[in-house]
Amino acid sequence: MDIVTMARKAPSKARKTSLPPFLSNPFVLALAAVAAVFAVAMGVATLTGGRSGGGQAQQAPVQQAAVPTMPSSAPPAPPPSPPAVKTDAPAHAAEGPEHAVPEKPAQDKAEARPPATPPATTVAMLPPPAPPAQPPVQAPSGNAALWRKNALPAEVPPGRPIIAIVIDDMGLDRKRSARMAGLHGPLTLSWLPYARDLSAQSKAARANGHELMLHMPMEPSVKADPGPNALLVSLDKGEIVKRFRAALDSFDGYVGVNNHMGSRFTADRAALAPVLAELHRRGLLWLDSRTTPNSAGIGLARELKMPWVGRDIFLDNEETVAAVKAQLAKTEQVAKRQGYAVAIGHPHDATIEALASWLPDVQKRGFVLVPVSAVVRTHHAGG
Repeated sequence: MDIVTMARKAPSKARKTSLPPFLSNPFVLALAAVAAVFAVAMGVATLTGGRSGGGQAQQAPVQQAAVPTMPSSAPPAPPPSPPAVKTDAPAHAAEGPEHAVPEKPAQDKAEARPPATPPATTVAMLPPPAPPAQPPVQAPSGNAALWRKNALPAEVPPGRPIIAIVIDDMGLDRKRSARMAGLHGPLTLSWLPYARDLSAQSKAARANGHELMLHMPMEPSVKADPGPNALLVSLDKGEIVKRFRAALDSFDGYVGVNNHMGSRFTADRAALAPVLAELHRRGLLWLDSRTTPNSAGIGLARELKMPWVGRDIFLDNEETVAAVKAQLAKTEQVAKRQGYAVAIGHPHDATIEALASWLPDVQKRGFVLVPVSAVVRTHHAGG
């Protein structure tokens, strides 16, 4: 074979050997065609999605920029205040800054926007309507006050210490009450409003030269029964005033009121306040028995500028004649120190006997025995 013939056959042989044998397989060629079609389809989908996402990405900034667009001269409006803050603020304003209503959290403001008509919850927040009250009694002033009209006349020499002896729980034990009222006075006798024949008993005592008071049952802090229709801290204001007015109307001729028991009730300022307000309207005085050191009675009386006085000595916590006489001696010491003294006792046998021997000589020792109104008039006058 010549050289030309070999040169012509060489390329042909090279082309036959450059392709792998499996490419000539029809099955492999079909798979390759499917793969090519799939690749083209994926490329088209990618290009189409890229255009769509790009369009949305360009539109999003435009939408966000359109929200805050406002004229440059108009400032943004402040967020609306919740109506609950507006409703409650005046009620707490008088109590001082420490009781100011806190602002509600931001998530509550949207719920608190005022609707066209007030919701039922707003009505529920309002206080219940007050019960109809009796016409107010205007407190008289000066010598027109009822306590001055009913006071037992008494002369108080200047410079001499005065002593008032108040006897509580009058009227229930009629025998002992009559014995106490038979002593030479003047004494101040305080009568329970639920005693029988109260008007007749008290008038007889007044005719014998004693001053009269109402002994109002009030709730104690210990387990003890203060008596029927007592004033309790669990009662609402309307019931407290109703019970108190009924007691005030049980008899007349008295100068004021002091508490029977009442260590819990007199310590409750909110419960006691309408009681002293009613006393003040009627022109009567308040004697705080001080059955508890936490009594709000004197503080309230000072605020109302009404007549008041407080108990200094209890005479008969121990019911023996010797013990009562010892307490009477302490009463004299208090009177010397502050110019007056108010002692409270009860119609016990020991108290009656001790007073019977003490009363005739008290003035010989330089003291003046007076009704409680005289102490109020000379030391704590308030109306």
